[in-house]
Amino acid sequence: MRVSIAGFGLIGGSIARALHERGAAGQWHVTAWSRNPAPVQTALADGVVDVAAATLEEAVRGADLIILAAPPLTCLELIDELGGPLRGAVSEDCTITDVVSAKARVVARADAVELPFIGGHPMAGRELSGYGAALPDLFVGRPWVTVLGQYARLCDGERVGELIDTCGALQIPMRAAAHDSAVAAISHMPLVISAALVEAVAGGPGEPEHADWQAAGSLAATGWAGMTRLARGEPGMGAGIAATNSAAIASRLRDVRAVIDAWLSELERDGGPDADALLTRFTSARERLVEPDGK
Repeated sequence: MRVSIAGFGLIGGSIARALHERGAAGQWHVTAWSRNPAPVQTALADGVVDVAAATLEEAVRGADLIILAAPPLTCLELIDELGGPLRGAVSEDCTITDVVSAKARVVARADAVELPFIGGHPMAGRELSGYGAALPDLFVGRPWVTVLGQYARLCDGERVGELIDTCGALQIPMRAAAHDSAVAAISHMPLVISAALVEAVAGGPGEPEHADWQAAGSLAATGWAGMTRLARGEPGMGAGIAATNSAAIASRLRDVRAVIDAWLSELERDGGPDADALLTRFTSARERLVEPDGK
């Protein structure tokens, strides 16, 4: 199968590595393109991709499967290009998918230009970014959500399914709204909370550094590192995620705000907080996460 990967960071690079190392001999022919050509050239030298395309048009021409693996807002632009100026370069038999972590807006954009599209979201990642962090087994055993576009055909589902199988992932068909609400809860809202925590303690955009940040930062250990891990990611990716799933994230943030207000009420109770009530809250939270066998 002739595959074109447009965008070549951690996810696109890991897909290329998976197809190269896990696919059968001759099963996949991979062309890659990125607005930054350096990682594609490195992958070509590594033997991970077969062709390093100079342009998006060159990359998609003749492809059986196009994988949009750029940041979220860039993927929207690429869909417009494939459905507009580059429509003639895309074979009528071609399947188009993506790896963006919000699905409703992306699938709707593909439907608007009548592309044969299946939205995809491999639920895997790393704290590191870029092709240099790519791993061939990044997706093994991980969910890979798929959302059917309006113009998706049987052959499109078969191709995307073959891609997911080769990467070792588990296909999870979902509706776009259900997916976006779920990932807002477990991934996107935590990303915003992580950034907000840094802003609250160290200072936000345009603010001077908070007076006690140097002292607090010098004492920070694993708790702070764990809570702020997501804020250490690539800012452009975070902005794209927030922009493409804004309504679902805002809804989840309101849920968090309501719970924080309840915590404030308890902590600021006249006469001091009720230690038993605090214990109940911490115990309840722990029990939601810890399985009976302690895992």
